[in-house]
Amino acid sequence: MSQRTSRSVVVIGAGASGLAAASILTQAGHDVVVLEARERIGGRLLSAQATPEGFLDLGATWFWDDERHVRTLLADTGLGSFPQHTTGDAVYQDAGGIQRLAGNPIDARSNRFTAGAASLTDALAAALPSGTLRLSTPVTAIRSSPSGLGVHTPDFVIEAEHVVLAVPPALALAAIDFDGQLPADLVRAAEQTPVWMGAVVKVVAAYPEAFWRRDGLAGAAFSRTGPLQEIHDMSGPDGQPAALFGFAHASAARSAGPDFRTAVTGQLAHLFGAQAAQPLALHVQDWSAEQWTSPAQVAQLGDYSLFGHRLYQRPTLDGRLHWASTETARDYAGHIEGALAGGERAAHAILHALPDPNEEPVQAEPSLSA
Repeated sequence: MSQRTSRSVVVIGAGASGLAAASILTQAGHDVVVLEARERIGGRLLSAQATPEGFLDLGATWFWDDERHVRTLLADTGLGSFPQHTTGDAVYQDAGGIQRLAGNPIDARSNRFTAGAASLTDALAAALPSGTLRLSTPVTAIRSSPSGLGVHTPDFVIEAEHVVLAVPPALALAAIDFDGQLPADLVRAAEQTPVWMGAVVKVVAAYPEAFWRRDGLAGAAFSRTGPLQEIHDMSGPDGQPAALFGFAHASAARSAGPDFRTAVTGQLAHLFGAQAAQPLALHVQDWSAEQWTSPAQVAQLGDYSLFGHRLYQRPTLDGRLHWASTETARDYAGHIEGALAGGERAAHAILHALPDPNEEPVQAEPSLSA
């Protein structure tokens, strides 16, 4: 028989949305546990260390000036940021060859995280009370119970008053057994909602120096022939560590098999010169192959109008099950900002529903008839 425990709130997923929700709730004094299926935190915030002080983002990379949740988190944690490098010309590739585009019309003004995007989730996790995080703990089922919701894992069951689903909706429906309790319209929407980055391969090529800048190139490219469809400069502040990164469709990368890496370096050499053919390291992150990010049907999910769907804005299962991933955000869905906003929305709904644990209970006045 599985061990049974109880908590006020169970958060499923230790990415940006789940950790943001847990941070708000624990600061308010609630008893929270975060269950993460992976052996690491961060979700789609994943940074590889390239040098002792330099990081390369294999997942989320950018944020923008108007994203207040990200800005607030950076200010609260003291983490640094810097502008995305955009100076120089871009390159366009199609079946007819390669063109140099003056003025870089590809890159938009954006910002990067000095210590990598995963530094955000590292900071959120570090501030949680000891014992809040449980890694390598997939959730297999959620059941309504007299006291709230039963959250089932392979080893134990937690009775919770509220549950935060901080994973992509389509993944939640594929990986967790809800025993037919969810409304049919919500199930249809969740099963069809795309997973941000779920069907792409992100490739990061590290180099000794950002040599393309010497040639007046921004490191930005758009290609209709691939394998990488778009490419950007991922170098750190002052150009170190030096890197380029790009995106490919997961289906194209898989069909190329072992030749994919060779095809990538060949394309980079065509676009940026012979030096690009010899990266110090080539990181290939296939998000479609991540069991705890993408369901099996992820490549067929293409209706992005489902991002921020109205059904995600309110809790279900008697107001106890809350949606929080970036796909559920009304604004900035698919951004880190959307994930943080989704976590905040879920946390505030729970704070409104649960009594303040820091308030002293009101003592009843003695009855005059006693």
